[in-house]
Amino acid sequence: MSAPGDFDVIVIGGGLHGCSAAYHLAAARLKPVVLEKHVVARHASSASAGGVRRLGRDPAEIPLAMASIEMWHAMRATLGDDGEFRATGQVRVAENVDELRQCEARAAQVRALGYDHEVVIDRKELRRLVPAVAEQCIGGLYTARDGYAFPFKATTAFRLKAEALGAVVKEDTRVEAIERSGERWLVTTNRGPFRAPVLVNAAGAWGAEIARMLGEEVPIEPVALMMMVSGRMPHFLDPTVGSMGRKMSFKQMQSGTVVIGGGHRGRVDPLTELTELEFQFLGESARTVAAIFPLMKHAPLVRCWAGIEGFTPDELPIIGPSKAVPGVFHSFGFCGHGFQLGPVVGSITAQLVTGGKTNLPIEPFRVDRFAGSPPQA
Repeated sequence: MSAPGDFDVIVIGGGLHGCSAAYHLAAARLKPVVLEKHVVARHASSASAGGVRRLGRDPAEIPLAMASIEMWHAMRATLGDDGEFRATGQVRVAENVDELRQCEARAAQVRALGYDHEVVIDRKELRRLVPAVAEQCIGGLYTARDGYAFPFKATTAFRLKAEALGAVVKEDTRVEAIERSGERWLVTTNRGPFRAPVLVNAAGAWGAEIARMLGEEVPIEPVALMMMVSGRMPHFLDPTVGSMGRKMSFKQMQSGTVVIGGGHRGRVDPLTELTELEFQFLGESARTVAAIFPLMKHAPLVRCWAGIEGFTPDELPIIGPSKAVPGVFHSFGFCGHGFQLGPVVGSITAQLVTGGKTNLPIEPFRVDRFAGSPPQA
């Protein structure tokens, strides 16, 4: 008989990617355990903007994003909960002719890769989709099946379905040491030992620390991405809106509140896991929103926050098998745009664990692509 700490797979990290991996592993009839040092969705997975976005993806990510959008659309049927996913579309506005030309060049690039999901729209179509947009906006890029979801609820949906299928989630469980013991990994935590033949590193901004325990150096910078939310307003917007020339992510939730992001950074202490807001950048974000949506000029802002995310030098994630040790698979460092990819990367991880391969292209995300680069603090 197996000991209480024995599992088929140990997943380190209880964010969206860890919970998605746990679900897909459990659906494959394995018994995973998720080790989360705080609580599920503590950092980036609940503090993100929640964009379910193919629009503007790095070409290397497009195949994964295209597969993942189908999983988002099927999520309620699959998990019994859709994490409040709403396929309202996404728009990136152009405020001048140069930016509109950038839209056309981007759409042409995507078409050359064999995809047609990014469409250039003119002023008339932009105003049909986004009536409240400022007069200087003359068009943009549009993806019809993208949208947004509620990050904490989406993560929780994967967690609950994984647990229903036999996965175990251990919160307040901090990894202290990892060692190979025969054919299994022995993970020592503040709540005792856990053993499994396979280890999944889904530790987010702390993924490089776990990789280092396994003998792999990955340059990761912990970043505090800042967000703001307004008070409730009458409905005026359906799609999620970004900008070709400014840092902006803008969406109105069903409750009427408006969530504002765009990549402005606060300060982060990775040791204490505390963040500090940079209000001059939040002010810049507010001015951008007011310029593109004039009705926001007097909107009350009720809360600001920042979540900690890991950034790689090329702003692409680490996905795939360890190159240093057997039975280890990585899924971290999503650089502020991993939310949409959560469903498919969990599936990829389960495919790698159970069959040793995936039909999706993950070579651009290999863990050793920065070999020789010094790790970032």
